[in-house]
Amino acid sequence: MPNPDSKQVPKSNEPVVYPRANTAGGRLLGNISLGERLSQSYFGGSLLRRFLIDYAIGTVINTLCAIMVFTIILPGESFFHCWVFSMCIGSLVMWLIDGARLLIWGGSRPNLAALIAMIVVAVPVAYFAGSYAASKILALPSETVLSHQVEHASPLLTMIVVVCLMFAWFNWNQSELAAVKAAAAAEKAHTAAIEKQAIQAQLQLLQAQIEPHMLFNTLANLQGLIAIDPPRAQYMLDQLIHYLRASLTSARAEKTTLAHEFELMQAYLELMSVRMGARLTYKLILPPELSKVTVPPMLLQPLVENAIKHGLEAKIEGGRIDVEARRDNGTLVISVTDNGLGLDDGDASHGTQVGLANVRERLHALYDGGAGFSLQANDPQGAVATIMLPATS
Repeated sequence: MPNPDSKQVPKSNEPVVYPRANTAGGRLLGNISLGERLSQSYFGGSLLRRFLIDYAIGTVINTLCAIMVFTIILPGESFFHCWVFSMCIGSLVMWLIDGARLLIWGGSRPNLAALIAMIVVAVPVAYFAGSYAASKILALPSETVLSHQVEHASPLLTMIVVVCLMFAWFNWNQSELAAVKAAAAAEKAHTAAIEKQAIQAQLQLLQAQIEPHMLFNTLANLQGLIAIDPPRAQYMLDQLIHYLRASLTSARAEKTTLAHEFELMQAYLELMSVRMGARLTYKLILPPELSKVTVPPMLLQPLVENAIKHGLEAKIEGGRIDVEARRDNGTLVISVTDNGLGLDDGDASHGTQVGLANVRERLHALYDGGAGFSLQANDPQGAVATIMLPATS
């Protein structure tokens, strides 16, 4: 029968200082440039929002055109009159060209030839219709205004067409850039999905390596006990059933709780104590506030199994295993400590067994460098395996 002293699962809240794990930091919103934010705000908004932004930019351009007309093309005119004419003509240009562009092509890239043809048709219409509207706003004779606009049509229309072509070229390039970014984002998401599937498949393969190894060892020991010690074999079978029942809900899950993981370790250590008898004692320490913290399933068993196989079984008098979970600021620290033969006197490959390699690979795949694992000598004898995870509940 197992040593009754081995069944120890005390509650402990004693603070202990542990080395902190390196956590992988994500990209912060503050690191995004102003240009990227404006681009996301523009292309990620509705068509109405995009038109209003374009119109606000167009208002600034119209004012600059008014300054150019007042200072270069028609220096004798009133600046206010030039500004009103520029706003009326420019607003109609925006409604006819930019409004039609958004209605026809929406957020996608427009056809460049069709856009240029639209500019060629819309500019003369906006020029004369806007001039007529400005004459009404300023209470000027419409015939005189239109005659004046025809007289100076060449430089004014040239300026308007150049501005429109520049604005259209800018929008066309921005739309193309947005399309390229959208395609790149879709490809990145597709690649990430494939990588996630590959990682999940890898984790399932690594996790599947643990259970058959433990079960084969347990069944082999059970087979030997049936002939020489049936009551002990019966107890071992009961503990095996308890272990399998406890592991059923989490063995294939992506996450489990520390409470469930410690329950599994107690069932597993009970199995080992049947085999080793008084040569094995253990203690499980799980503070209540950490019981609901989530961790990858079957993470502790390879460490406990490694400690028994390479530290305690080969030691004539056996030894003790302590499994402990503690928190150090934002880091969850789980340690498996034994007082067995140690790293120097034990198996030379103590730290490179399949189980430990399994733990390292799973931590790397799940946390992408945000988790740590170490195997060090225990003082005065034995080994300490430590897992450091970002603490989440």
